[in-house]
Amino acid sequence: MARLLVIDTTSRFLSLALFDGGALIAHDHRDIGRGHAEALLPAIAALPDGGIAQEIWVGCGPGSFTGLRIGIAAARALAFAWGASLRGFDSLALVAAAARAAHDIDNFSIMCDAGHGEWLVANAPHDAQSLPPAQAMAYCRDNVAGERAADVIAQRGSGHAFAASADCRAAMDVETAAFIDPPRSVYARAPDAVVAGQRG
Repeated sequence: MARLLVIDTTSRFLSLALFDGGALIAHDHRDIGRGHAEALLPAIAALPDGGIAQEIWVGCGPGSFTGLRIGIAAARALAFAWGASLRGFDSLALVAAAARAAHDIDNFSIMCDAGHGEWLVANAPHDAQSLPPAQAMAYCRDNVAGERAADVIAQRGSGHAFAASADCRAAMDVETAAFIDPPRSVYARAPDAVVAGQRG
Protein backbone atom coordinates (compact mmCIF):
# COMPACT_ATOMS: atom_id res chain seq x y z
CA MET A 1 0.00 0.00 0.00
CA ALA A 2 1.23 3.48 -0.89
CA ARG A 3 1.45 6.35 1.59
CA LEU A 4 -2.06 7.36 2.67
CA LEU A 5 -3.33 10.58 4.26
CA VAL A 6 -6.69 10.40 6.07
CA ILE A 7 -8.62 13.57 6.94
CA ASP A 8 -11.79 14.14 8.97
CA THR A 9 -13.15 17.58 9.91
CA THR A 10 -16.85 16.71 10.27
CA SER A 11 -17.05 17.03 14.07
CA ARG A 12 -15.51 19.25 16.74
CA PHE A 13 -12.35 17.17 16.30
CA LEU A 14 -9.64 17.86 13.75
CA SER A 15 -8.28 14.44 12.88
CA LEU A 16 -5.45 13.44 10.56
CA ALA A 17 -3.50 10.22 10.14
CA LEU A 18 -0.62 9.36 7.84
CA PHE A 19 -0.03 5.71 6.94
CA ASP A 20 2.80 4.09 5.03
CA GLY A 21 2.27 0.55 3.82
CA GLY A 22 -0.78 0.36 6.08
CA ALA A 23 1.23 1.29 9.19
CA LEU A 24 0.46 4.48 11.10
CA ILE A 25 3.48 6.82 11.01
CA ALA A 26 1.96 10.11 12.24
CA HIS A 27 -1.31 11.57 13.43
CA ASP A 28 -2.98 14.69 14.82
CA HIS A 29 -6.28 14.24 16.65
CA ARG A 30 -7.53 17.11 18.80
CA ASP A 31 -10.73 18.71 19.96
CA ILE A 32 -10.69 22.20 18.45
CA GLY A 33 -14.42 22.91 18.45
CA ARG A 34 -14.34 25.39 15.57
CA GLY A 35 -11.66 26.79 13.29
CA HIS A 36 -11.05 23.76 11.08
CA ALA A 37 -10.55 26.01 8.03
CA GLU A 38 -7.63 27.79 9.68
CA ALA A 39 -6.11 24.73 11.37
CA LEU A 40 -6.35 22.00 8.73
CA LEU A 41 -3.62 22.88 6.22
CA PRO A 42 -1.02 23.85 8.85
CA ALA A 43 -1.73 20.55 10.62
CA ILE A 44 -1.20 18.61 7.39
CA ALA A 45 2.00 20.56 6.67
CA ALA A 46 3.30 19.59 10.12
CA LEU A 47 3.12 15.88 9.28
CA PRO A 48 6.26 14.10 7.98
CA ASP A 49 7.14 15.26 4.45
CA GLY A 50 4.30 17.79 4.67
CA GLY A 51 1.77 14.95 4.67
CA ILE A 52 2.37 14.23 0.98
CA ALA A 53 0.74 10.94 0.04
CA GLN A 54 -0.20 8.92 -3.03
CA GLU A 55 -3.72 8.34 -1.71
CA ILE A 56 -6.11 10.53 0.31
CA TRP A 57 -9.24 9.48 2.21
CA VAL A 58 -11.61 12.15 3.51
CA GLY A 59 -14.59 12.10 5.85
CA CYS A 60 -17.73 13.17 3.98
CA GLY A 61 -20.14 13.43 6.90
CA PRO A 62 -22.71 13.46 8.18
CA GLY A 63 -21.63 16.12 10.62
CA SER A 64 -20.85 19.81 10.59
CA PHE A 65 -22.02 21.40 7.31
CA THR A 66 -19.00 23.71 7.25
CA GLY A 67 -16.51 21.16 8.53
CA LEU A 68 -17.25 18.46 6.00
CA ARG A 69 -17.05 20.94 3.12
CA ILE A 70 -13.66 22.16 4.39
CA GLY A 71 -12.29 18.63 4.54
CA ILE A 72 -13.54 17.62 1.11
CA ALA A 73 -12.34 20.84 -0.54
CA ALA A 74 -8.87 20.48 0.99
CA ALA A 75 -8.64 16.81 0.04
CA ARG A 76 -9.62 17.55 -3.56
CA ALA A 77 -7.05 20.36 -3.80
CA LEU A 78 -4.26 18.23 -2.34
CA ALA A 79 -5.14 15.25 -4.53
CA PHE A 80 -4.89 17.50 -7.58
CA ALA A 81 -1.61 19.08 -6.45
CA TRP A 82 0.02 15.77 -5.50
CA GLY A 83 -1.48 13.63 -8.28
CA ALA A 84 -2.99 11.45 -5.55
CA SER A 85 -6.05 9.20 -5.74
CA LEU A 86 -9.02 10.28 -3.63
CA ARG A 87 -11.73 8.39 -1.73
CA GLY A 88 -14.43 9.48 0.68
CA PHE A 89 -15.91 7.66 3.64
CA ASP A 90 -18.87 7.89 6.01
CA SER A 91 -17.57 9.78 9.07
CA LEU A 92 -19.82 7.92 11.50
CA ALA A 93 -18.30 4.66 10.22
CA LEU A 94 -14.96 6.09 11.33
CA VAL A 95 -16.42 6.68 14.81
CA ALA A 96 -17.60 3.06 14.78
CA ALA A 97 -14.14 1.83 13.77
CA ALA A 98 -12.57 3.87 16.58
CA ALA A 99 -15.08 2.44 19.06
CA ARG A 100 -14.36 -1.14 18.00
CA ALA A 101 -10.61 -0.55 18.27
CA ALA A 102 -10.79 1.08 21.71
CA HIS A 103 -13.47 -1.05 23.35
CA ASP A 104 -13.62 -4.35 21.41
CA ILE A 105 -17.40 -4.12 21.03
CA ASP A 106 -19.90 -5.10 18.35
CA ASN A 107 -23.61 -4.57 17.68
CA PHE A 108 -23.80 -0.95 18.82
CA SER A 109 -25.21 2.37 17.67
CA ILE A 110 -23.25 5.54 17.00
CA MET A 111 -24.55 8.72 18.63
CA CYS A 112 -22.99 12.13 17.95
CA ASP A 113 -24.01 15.77 18.13
CA ALA A 114 -25.98 17.01 15.11
CA GLY A 115 -26.40 20.59 16.32
CA HIS A 116 -29.66 22.50 16.71
CA GLY A 117 -30.60 20.31 19.66
CA GLU A 118 -30.57 17.09 17.64
CA TRP A 119 -28.38 13.98 17.74
CA LEU A 120 -26.93 11.98 14.86
CA VAL A 121 -27.69 8.30 15.27
CA ALA A 122 -26.58 5.44 13.01
CA ASN A 123 -26.76 1.66 13.23
CA ALA A 124 -24.85 1.03 9.97
CA PRO A 125 -22.88 3.00 7.35
CA HIS A 126 -25.02 5.51 5.42
CA ASP A 127 -27.88 4.94 7.89
CA ALA A 128 -27.56 8.20 9.86
CA GLN A 129 -30.55 10.20 11.01
CA SER A 130 -30.66 13.57 12.74
CA LEU A 131 -33.30 13.27 15.46
CA PRO A 132 -34.47 14.98 18.65
CA PRO A 133 -32.88 13.23 21.65
CA ALA A 134 -36.03 11.29 22.65
CA GLN A 135 -36.44 9.83 19.16
CA ALA A 136 -32.73 9.11 18.83
CA MET A 137 -32.76 7.17 22.12
CA ALA A 138 -35.71 5.09 20.94
CA TYR A 139 -33.96 4.31 17.65
CA CYS A 140 -30.57 3.21 19.01
CA ARG A 141 -29.40 -0.13 20.41
CA ASP A 142 -28.50 -1.01 23.99
CA ASN A 143 -24.79 -0.37 23.40
CA VAL A 144 -24.01 3.16 22.24
CA ALA A 145 -20.69 4.68 21.17
CA GLY A 146 -19.79 8.24 20.26
CA GLU A 147 -19.72 11.76 21.60
CA ARG A 148 -23.30 11.57 22.91
CA ALA A 149 -23.19 7.97 24.16
CA ALA A 150 -22.97 8.88 27.85
CA ASP A 151 -25.88 11.31 27.52
CA VAL A 152 -28.04 8.63 25.89
CA ILE A 153 -27.39 6.06 28.59
CA ALA A 154 -27.82 8.58 31.42
CA GLN A 155 -31.18 9.76 30.09
CA ARG A 156 -32.45 6.33 29.05
CA GLY A 157 -31.27 4.65 32.24
CA SER A 158 -30.16 1.43 30.56
CA GLY A 159 -27.46 0.10 28.25
CA HIS A 160 -23.76 0.82 28.02
CA ALA A 161 -21.89 3.90 26.76
CA PHE A 162 -18.51 3.85 25.02
CA ALA A 163 -16.61 7.07 24.34
CA ALA A 164 -15.45 7.41 20.72
CA SER A 165 -14.86 10.11 18.12
CA ALA A 166 -14.00 10.38 14.43
CA ASP A 167 -10.34 9.41 14.95
CA CYS A 168 -8.44 8.88 11.70
CA ARG A 169 -6.03 6.48 13.40
CA ALA A 170 -8.84 3.90 13.04
CA ALA A 171 -9.27 4.49 9.30
CA MET A 172 -7.79 1.15 8.25
CA ASP A 173 -10.71 -0.55 10.02
CA VAL A 174 -13.50 1.41 8.32
CA GLU A 175 -16.00 -0.96 6.69
CA THR A 176 -15.79 -1.32 2.91
CA ALA A 177 -19.49 -0.43 2.66
CA ALA A 178 -18.74 2.97 4.23
CA PHE A 179 -16.63 4.32 1.36
CA ILE A 180 -18.01 7.02 -0.92
CA ASP A 181 -16.56 7.22 -4.42
CA PRO A 182 -16.22 9.91 -5.59
CA PRO A 183 -16.27 11.89 -2.32
CA ARG A 184 -19.38 13.99 -1.79
CA SER A 185 -21.03 15.73 1.13
CA VAL A 186 -23.38 13.50 3.16
CA TYR A 187 -26.11 15.13 5.25
CA ALA A 188 -28.52 13.67 7.78
CA ARG A 189 -30.84 16.67 7.68
CA ALA A 190 -31.73 19.48 5.31
CA PRO A 191 -29.50 22.60 5.20
CA ASP A 192 -30.44 25.51 7.47
CA ALA A 193 -30.31 27.98 4.57
CA VAL A 194 -32.11 27.70 1.24
CA VAL A 195 -31.67 29.54 -2.04
CA ALA A 196 -33.85 32.65 -2.31
CA GLY A 197 -37.08 31.89 -4.13
CA GLN A 198 -37.05 28.20 -3.14
CA ARG A 199 -38.75 28.55 0.25
CA GLY A 200 -41.86 26.40 0.62
